[in-house]
Amino acid sequence: MEEEKKEKGFVIKDRRFFDESGAVRHEETPGAEEKKPEVGVEAPKVPPEEKAAPEPDERPFPEINFTSFIFSLSTTAMYHFGDFPDPVTKETRRNLPAAKQTIDILTLLKTKTEGNLDEDEKQLLDGILYELRMRFVKETAKK
Repeated sequence: MEEEKKEKGFVIKDRRFFDESGAVRHEETPGAEEKKPEVGVEAPKVPPEEKAAPEPDERPFPEINFTSFIFSLSTTAMYHFGDFPDPVTKETRRNLPAAKQTIDILTLLKTKTEGNLDEDEKQLLDGILYELRMRFVKETAKK
């Protein structure tokens, strides 16, 4: 006797916080029927969403390029030298191993991008590395 094989269906539940129009999705009421997708039926096409204007207190991020990336890493090193306070605790702390790691990352980038940078990018990276290395020597001498 062969047992009949029953195929079990599956249910897809959309748990996104926003619906197709971009509006906030309201919580479904308990006991509401879940929609099962029909096999072979294509989902309706939704027009592309228009980007909402940024809130007045939100600032757009600057363009990401090699120069801004290098400046970001150098700022991170300066933060670890204790030049900037923590945004949450408002305290400044020195973390020399983290500063050295960031300098090492910049050195790695210099090595890996050798021959692929334009003259301005090369001078920027060399100058920042020089300044951060001198600063590291000065900070480690203070101990």
